[in-house]
Amino acid sequence: MTPEQRQLEHPRPHPARTIGYMLLSFVFRLVQFVLIVTGISVGVGTAVVWVGFPILLATTSFIRWSADRERGWAGRMLRVPLPPVERRAYGDEPVLRRWLIRLSDPTTWRDLAYLMAAFPLACAEFAIAIASIVLLPMAIWVTPWLGWLHGELAIALLGPNRTKRLEQKAERLQASRARGVDAAEAERRRIERDLHDGAQQRLVAVAMSLGRAKSKFDHDPEGVRELIDEAHADAKLAVSELRDLARGIYPAVLGDRGLDAALSAQAAKSPIPVDVTVNVDPRPPAAVETTAYFIVGETLTNIAKHSGAKEAEVKVWRDDAHVVVEITDNGHGGAEMRPGGGLAGLADRAATIDGVITVVSPVGGPTVIRADLPCEW
Repeated sequence: MTPEQRQLEHPRPHPARTIGYMLLSFVFRLVQFVLIVTGISVGVGTAVVWVGFPILLATTSFIRWSADRERGWAGRMLRVPLPPVERRAYGDEPVLRRWLIRLSDPTTWRDLAYLMAAFPLACAEFAIAIASIVLLPMAIWVTPWLGWLHGELAIALLGPNRTKRLEQKAERLQASRARGVDAAEAERRRIERDLHDGAQQRLVAVAMSLGRAKSKFDHDPEGVRELIDEAHADAKLAVSELRDLARGIYPAVLGDRGLDAALSAQAAKSPIPVDVTVNVDPRPPAAVETTAYFIVGETLTNIAKHSGAKEAEVKVWRDDAHVVVEITDNGHGGAEMRPGGGLAGLADRAATIDGVITVVSPVGGPTVIRADLPCEW
């Protein structure tokens, strides 16, 4: 796995969250380090008289408990993907047997390695966090990278092993592919329906009008004129519908001038005022632009139809190797992602490029729909 791929999975944390993590973690690290070292030392030293075994058993349980808490703590503060670890079930095993099973589990030793390495790191990080409060450039440019490096250590020791990560990635890609196939099939059916109900019917009407005009050509010149005018109007409508259909698949302005111009054009057609801010330099791949364009278009349509909003805001920016699309409206809220619903369709569309849709819509509003779209696969 390349460093770029790792960075994709684990973006740099926010400076304020990193400083808070470094300050608050110091106390926990100190307590953990003292209890673990004391428990192991006393337990090993008194094991010959059997008194040490309960101490070692309690210390082992404390190590695993501390590591589990650390997974959630680091995950929230440093934006690190650390899912809960799967522990082996013991059933009715005796206490000593359970302890031996814990000792034979590689995860226990990885937990211990992390907790022992975390204390000296916490001492240095605490000093850096204090300095970052005083020195703003350090807080902005240095601290997030240190938080990112700490997250890498947490992933290496507290996260799933390489085999498990590859299995999870394969499962995610398989699910993404299935949702992508469904989204492509839905898009194909939409195009087919639009062609059948729109342009095809218009062209049939043109043919019929011209046929009737041909039959009246020798004896009813005025009727022929009316039929040709009717055919001309239908032909223009058919061309307009075909143009709209092509624009819905991949608008020319998106390919020629990029997301800023394309989304501004979309916002101009919205029945409610929409403020658009786009900063995606360097320009993302075409698949990402198309997905972002589709998500914004569908969301603005839904806002106009269902939200009761008076205004909306669209923000698009790059965050490392991601493009983030965020649409906010001041409607009545209550939007949910239901199977087969419009938001689920957006999620399926984003999943075709391994993107993720997040919906925050409390009753009473506001509603925020965010799409995180990776620019590398």
